[in-house]
Amino acid sequence: MVAQLGKDLILDIEDDLLAGTYNAVGGFRSNSFTINGESVEITNKGSNGFREFLDGAGIRSLSASGSGVFEDDVTFAGVNDKVLAGTIANWRITVPGLGTYTGKFHIGSLEMAGEHNGEVTYSISLESAGAITFAAV
Repeated sequence: MVAQLGKDLILDIEDDLLAGTYNAVGGFRSNSFTINGESVEITNKGSNGFREFLDGAGIRSLSASGSGVFEDDVTFAGVNDKVLAGTIANWRITVPGLGTYTGKFHIGSLEMAGEHNGEVTYSISLESAGAITFAAV
């Protein structure tokens, strides 16, 4: 894979009215995600001193976060409503040159901040809440 533009790493949320349609959350300056794979260790006296793991066991999860400049738009208002209600929503993470990860996510936090002489900024963190699918480009 060749180098990609960071601006093309995008977090989208599914439109409440049009299932299967995703809208970018506006104003992102940076975002990231982490795929986690918890292991189940099964090392025992018969392991000859080497650590062993149980294949296929453990919990897999995906965490995403981002921060940016608050833009007063319909999509952000929907995100705000979901965090207040504790609603789990479908999100899509686009990784340029690689593909998309799609699945249900819980909004773990939504933070907004502003200085007296600056813009309003926000940061958001997401935790997967079910199976994640990957579609390669």
